Amino acid sequence: MKAIRIHEFGGTEVLKLEDTERPVPAKDEVLVKVFASGINPADWVIREGGNDFLKPLLRLPLTLGWDAAGIVEETGSEVTGLNIGDEVYGAPNFPGDGSYAEYCVGKASQFALKPKNISFNEASGVPLAGLTAWTGIFEFGKLQAGQRILIHGASGGVGSLAVQFAKAKGAYVIGVASIQNLDYIRQLGADEVIDYKNQKFEDLIHDIDVVFDAAPHRDNNERLRSVKVLKEGGILVSVNVDFPFNDEVTQALEKINAKGELIAVQVRGEWLQEMAQLIEEGKVKVFVSKVYPMEQVAEAHRESETWHVRGKLILEIRKESNRI
Repeated sequence: MKAIRIHEFGGTEVLKLEDTERPVPAKDEVLVKVFASGINPADWVIREGGNDFLKPLLRLPLTLGWDAAGIVEETGSEVTGLNIGDEVYGAPNFPGDGSYAEYCVGKASQFALKPKNISFNEASGVPLAGLTAWTGIFEFGKLQAGQRILIHGASGGVGSLAVQFAKAKGAYVIGVASIQNLDYIRQLGADEVIDYKNQKFEDLIHDIDVVFDAAPHRDNNERLRSVKVLKEGGILVSVNVDFPFNDEVTQALEKINAKGELIAVQVRGEWLQEMAQLIEEGKVKVFVSKVYPMEQVAEAHRESETWHVRGKLILEIRKESNRI
């Protein structure tokens, strides 16, 4: 099979489209015929050698990609929830058995039936970003209907899904983004929008239950600004697990009996099922910025590295019409 693999860490020049052995599913795994893979910042961070959190997990050579949408080709002997021929989406085994490939394997618990009303390309943009958002706002942020949530990076892959998930669950959503993306996050359902360059959010809002930081900046001074808007007992959640809270942030949180959480994504099939239901009900939409063929993976990575992508970038592994 064809796959995008790396044999060394570095820039886009290390990305190689090559022939490799098709993986074999273990007894609790499925083999998925991949139609599309989402492209995430984690992909090029790993390509470059990873951060402090990821480095210990990486072994070369490896196949990149942790968002898969496709059709179940084989099932392990202990798999009961999925069947050959099912259209699925989810996350392959991390790291190594990535989705930048014609086939990938992953535990059956990491996949779910894909939403029926969207394409493979669209579905592949959901798993990693969606699970990151879900882990952050519900598992760690404990967000409930009627609560107020502030979302940094609201126009990105994670943030745009977080806005919609929070709104679908009945929260009051305030999105922070650049001025050119404010109309976009309004369309996603945000109740209020804030231009991070020209407005100081800490002067505009207060008594926030959950702050979800899905922006790429790693700055504890920015986190202190977020603590200022939290209500007593609120929760600050950051996706930047490689950048710990400093003492000043920790002390500021303690003063208001608030929590600070650094989240690593949790991959759960039942959450993917719930996301699929929200998508099928029309409560959540997947916004694809651009679709790249496998041969243009380097260009896709360069686009992702700008940090200015609205929605998701997709790597198309095979055409949807090619189901045979």
